[in-house]
Amino acid sequence: MLFSPQIPLQLEAPRPDRFEDFVAGPNETALAAVRMLLDEPGGSLFLSGPDGSGKSHLLNALCHAARKRGLAAFYIALKSLPEEAAASLEGLRVLDLVCVDDLECVAGNPVWETALFSCFNEVRAARGRLLVSSRLPLASLDFHLPDLASRLAWGVRQNLRLPDDEGKLEVLQQRARTLRIELPEDVRNYLLKHGKRDMASLLKALEQLKDAAFISKRKITVPLAREVLKG
Repeated sequence: MLFSPQIPLQLEAPRPDRFEDFVAGPNETALAAVRMLLDEPGGSLFLSGPDGSGKSHLLNALCHAARKRGLAAFYIALKSLPEEAAASLEGLRVLDLVCVDDLECVAGNPVWETALFSCFNEVRAARGRLLVSSRLPLASLDFHLPDLASRLAWGVRQNLRLPDDEGKLEVLQQRARTLRIELPEDVRNYLLKHGKRDMASLLKALEQLKDAAFISKRKITVPLAREVLKG
């Protein structure tokens, strides 16, 4: 079956990420490899990279692009699921694309590893597409099941790098366009200089800034950004 009646898995991607919203920066090759999966039945790709490098964005974007083509696509974030949900992976071979995020969160867990190994084998046998991401490279994952690492090594591997400061500013501007808000250059620079510098924190600050501007009916300015960061 596709879903466990006890632990149903969510098919819809949790964020509206698209390829056109992805600021590639140093990751053009990885972006091209992910896009290529759409035209490669039976293709497999393993993405690794630190938090904030865009792994989840690319997985979600591929799911959206696949669905636009009429393909059945599935996204799962392993960091948010209990062990009991592993049984719900049974039957995913009926799908055209399976995207598995946060593999490092279950490495070393025999229940998850066995379920994933079986799932990956089924997807491959059915000529489905497989995209898997991890914060750690494949060689650094401490698997309980060696065959799982071997199965993933059959496909293409790409490593994502974090954006530099210029890239972070570009990501902030792109996300602001997605949110349909004006983000002046001086505000972007202020967030980067005075806030936490990791990409997840910067994007969270941008969301908070948008909400604060809406609630207070104020324009997005450096003084408002200062209030948000202090809060």
